[in-house]
This record gives sequence, C-alpha cells and structure tokens, in this order.
Amino acid sequence: MKITVLGGGGMATACAIVLAEHSDQTVSIWARNPDVARDMATLRFNRRLLPDVRIPDCIEITSDIAAAVKGADVLVVAIPTAYLRQALTDIAEHLPNSIPVISTIKGLENETFARPSQIIIDVLGPRSVAVLGGPCHAEEAARRLPASVVIASADVPFAEQAQKLFNTERFRVYTNRDIVGVELAGALKNVIAIAAGICDGLGYGDNAKSALITRGLAEMTRFARAMHADERTFFGLAGLGDLITTCVSRHGRNRGVGERLGKGESINDILASMTAVAEGVTTARSIHNLAQAQNIDMPITREVFSVLFEGKSPAAATDSLMQRPPRGE
Repeated sequence: MKITVLGGGGMATACAIVLAEHSDQTVSIWARNPDVARDMATLRFNRRLLPDVRIPDCIEITSDIAAAVKGADVLVVAIPTAYLRQALTDIAEHLPNSIPVISTIKGLENETFARPSQIIIDVLGPRSVAVLGGPCHAEEAARRLPASVVIASADVPFAEQAQKLFNTERFRVYTNRDIVGVELAGALKNVIAIAAGICDGLGYGDNAKSALITRGLAEMTRFARAMHADERTFFGLAGLGDLITTCVSRHGRNRGVGERLGKGESINDILASMTAVAEGVTTARSIHNLAQAQNIDMPITREVFSVLFEGKSPAAATDSLMQRPPRGE
C-alpha cells in the first residue's frame, strides 16, 4: 500500500510518521516548495514546525508531484483550506483518477462556505473521501504520544480502510459516518479557541474559560443542527475532544492567536510573525457570514469576528457577551 501525503506542514509530517509505523505501507510526502522539500529530505526534520522530531528514512520527501503520487493507492491531504482549491487545481492532472482521499483539514472556504471534502470532490471529481478529526496536535502525534481520533466517511468500507492505515499502538482511530459533523466541528472549534485564547491573554481565569468552552460547544451544536449534521458528533472526539485540546493546549495556534490579541497585539502583526496557518482566523469570517445568512445565533463567533475584522477590543467583546440579556441555559 502506497500512501502519498500532500502538504509540507506539521500535520502532513505527523501523519506521514504515523502511517510509516506500518511496515506494509510505503509513505511519501509532497511539499509544494522545493526548498522546504529539499531541506526536509536532506536533514530529515521539518525545521519550521516539528524541529525536534526526526522523519524516518523510509519516508520519501519530494516537490515533484508526479514522483510523489506514482503508484499511490491513497492520498492524505493536509493543505490549509485557504490554499486547498488552488493547490489541487495545479496538481490535478498528475493525480490518479478516482484515487480515494483522506482529509486532515479543519476549516471552511470563505467564498463558497465549502467544506474541505467538498472542495476535493469539486476539483478532483467524484471519489471516496474520508475526514480525520479529533484532538490531534502534530507536535504530540509525531512523537508517538497517545491520541485518539475519528475518521468519518459516507463510504463505510473506505472509513474502515483508513482506520487500519492510521491505527497504531499509540494512535487509536474510531470510525464515524457523519462527515459533515466532523468537518464542521473541526472548523468551529478553531473559532472558539481564539476566544479561549483571548480569555488567557486578558487574564480572566479558569471560570471564564470554562464557561467559554461550554457555551462554545452549545454554539457549535446549534450551528451543526442548522447544517443537518449529527449532534452526537459534537459530544465525541471531533467535537468536545478537539475543542478541549484546542482551547487549552500550548500547541494550539488558534488559542495562541487569541492570547496575543488579548495582550494587545494586532491581528496583522500576529499573522505576519507566524510560520504556520491559524485556520480559525479565516474560518471565523466564513462561519460568521454563513450564520448571518442562515439566521443562526452565534454570539461568541460574532464577537471573535468583530475583534479580528472590525477592530473591536477584546475587552469590549467580552463585555458584549457578559451583558447579553439573561436567558435559560
């Protein structure tokens, strides 16, 4: 079984390392930037994003897409949502027809509100697509720290195949049929994580952050219901599990963005200083606009959007949330 991972980021690298634990699986990484690919292949480290984790010699790393996908049985796509459509369009002619895809992407496309699996099918044509979700920081998965995730697909046999590809002694994989819910949970939790980071940056303490996470989950579930996802997904690994990790972990990029906002930095300065993509920033715009169009009450998302794109101060956004009219839980 040959598996090609598309992307040169931390999650792409971590997925390749997990997949390569199986001796009967050949793994290659395609990094779009030739300099990045050359650096990773030569030094066997992703120096930008996973500098302390050695990449096994058995993993091929290249910027040559034709070489990377030659003979591939499965693609794993780990390209940020904002770049996904263009990246796939550029390499589509090199990809085998109908090859199944596993997506690790957590976001929504701004212009279309499309989920990553929808973008994949839109660009590459009909095929089986599965989505990996749940609490899975690349920094920990690559170091073989225990983790549990979920892989969702409407194609149940492919979900079970993907489960076998990823499942290891330290990386436990469950299956799920609710691909819509898993993708929405992965996108929504990043927006709530920015709000949680703002709590940290403002020094609001555990009570505020716990309330924020709890009400954030209620908001995520409300959105899921409107989008016809399975609400139960949001109380599992893809929903509650990933939300907790993203809101509390020092590895969480979106939480880190929020913390810096809370401490007074501008969003432009924060993004300019980052080496990795914080999906929650662009996703906040998508979720906010879609919620407005669908008349879904999303107060936390609305305030995150105001801080990110309308210049509202984090403290004022907090006041707006705390001073909403009293209501039942």
